Amino acid sequence: MSATEASRLHGPVAASAHRIRAVARRHWLVLRRSPHRIFDVLVWPVVDTLLYGSIGLFAAKAAGGGAGTDQGAGLGTGPTLAVFLLSGTVLWHLVHQTQISLATGFLEETWSRNVVGLLSTPLRGWEYLAGVGLFALVRTALSTCMVAALAYGAYAFDVTSLGLGLIPVAALLLLCGWAVALAVVGLVLRYGSGAEALVWGGLSVVMPLSGVFYPVDTLPAPLQPVAEALPTTHVFAAGRTLAAGGPTPWHELAVATLGTAALLVLALFFLGRMLAAFRRRGLVTRYS
Repeated sequence: MSATEASRLHGPVAASAHRIRAVARRHWLVLRRSPHRIFDVLVWPVVDTLLYGSIGLFAAKAAGGGAGTDQGAGLGTGPTLAVFLLSGTVLWHLVHQTQISLATGFLEETWSRNVVGLLSTPLRGWEYLAGVGLFALVRTALSTCMVAALAYGAYAFDVTSLGLGLIPVAALLLLCGWAVALAVVGLVLRYGSGAEALVWGGLSVVMPLSGVFYPVDTLPAPLQPVAEALPTTHVFAAGRTLAAGGPTPWHELAVATLGTAALLVLALFFLGRMLAAFRRRGLVTRYS
């Protein structure tokens, strides 16, 4: 059934839902039929988990951790380096995979020269973003589950031991990933394929400033105010508190929520401006 037929038979809400599902299915089929694209979804998460988990285990052994530091033994949920590294890895892949999935979803349209086709359909901008966002959720779930399963199987670290506080932490990281992806898409619209490198490298700049594995007071003093201004910094701080067995840090989550909301508004505004320039200057000819 076409989008026009769906609109005529079931109304505009059903037609929008139909278009959103179509966009999500289109990207899912691309992923399923392109085995090499599984690399970002499954291979990198495995590499990161083995790398940071083994570093943490080695540090525990070097410090004379004694019992519980043999590979595969339970690491517990106490404030150890291994626990901080593994919990940070799981949480990092939430924001990283969300950003990569959403941004590469748009790049797929440029690579396949499908941008003109999208602009010539009844598809609205928010419907396209919702469809790609739905696909990004599925891809992020696959990647994060892989990280969590490996962390549990190889290092006996159970991410659910962080408790219910993990839910708002995960939600905020997903929103931060979407915000960064929207900004990157805006840059690609404005500057073309030359900005595609930001899809994979843009968020990596934020990683050391966000204190994924450590508190920001370990950063050089000039960088600490910059780090404190990032909502991701407060989200990861909340995650470390949970990993250390502390109570849910509502103050950190409140600051992170305000920062994430502001980041989303700015990202949407920036994307809107870049899309307007994209249309006004006829930059669509790059992809025709």
